[in-house]
Amino acid sequence: MRGVKDKNGKNAAGRPSARERLQYEREKERAREKRKRTLVVAGAVVGVVALAGVVALVAQQSGGDSGDAAGPVVAPAGAVGEQSTLIRVGAQDAPSTLTVWEDFRCPACKAFEDGFRDAVHDLEQSGQLKVEYNFATLIDGNMGGSGSLRAANAAACAEDAGKFREYHDVLFRNQPQETDDAFAKNDRLLELAGDVQGLDTPAFEKCVNDGTYDNWVKKSNGVFQDARLQGTPTVQLNGESVFPMKGQEQISVANLKKWVAEANKGKEPGTVSASPSASGS
Repeated sequence: MRGVKDKNGKNAAGRPSARERLQYEREKERAREKRKRTLVVAGAVVGVVALAGVVALVAQQSGGDSGDAAGPVVAPAGAVGEQSTLIRVGAQDAPSTLTVWEDFRCPACKAFEDGFRDAVHDLEQSGQLKVEYNFATLIDGNMGGSGSLRAANAAACAEDAGKFREYHDVLFRNQPQETDDAFAKNDRLLELAGDVQGLDTPAFEKCVNDGTYDNWVKKSNGVFQDARLQGTPTVQLNGESVFPMKGQEQISVANLKKWVAEANKGKEPGTVSASPSASGS
């Protein structure tokens, strides 16, 4: 015998009808799908953060390279900063500064570069932002090898040729697996220089093979360790950390552009160089 229903469609005992149960199940399924989508998006960011955290943790446990440079330290022509360990890209008078600490073997650094490269270059080219790069050799210390050191030396050699930005991007686009120390081979670094117009020259080859800036890279790594930063990449906008969060907001392309616009409100853009690879120094 069917149950007696009241005017709201429930039976006399107060139990929900079949229609109400179906609607309830549908709402539960929609809620589950929404949570799943949220977790997927959050996981992508957390994955990058976890990689950076692992680098920092292992660095603290192993100690890594102290960064003490034996012999004279020769800095590339465009190096800036108190200890001349930064390479600047963009207009010197840009109203905001993005400070980036990277390791060319670091997977999390590649994830940052792949995700934000175009946005950062757009901000540079519009005079809104200059970027100052400092290099660490954490992966060499943790995994063994010398690819972090050799790649950073080659990038400094590219700065001498006015091709730092282009070569920096080529290195990250072609980053080997973390356990593969391919960047330790000068032949590979010279091969990749062929992807940058005008960089494959005898002067660049000599600079790479001679390790002209090896001690400069070691000094840069020492500055990184002395600063007791959490890992690579470390990204700061006008001195404030923005990776993976700025305050309560997660970093994204849209948020990075918003944060720069907020910092630059009422300020004139910098004078953009005719050459996109010029250091502005």
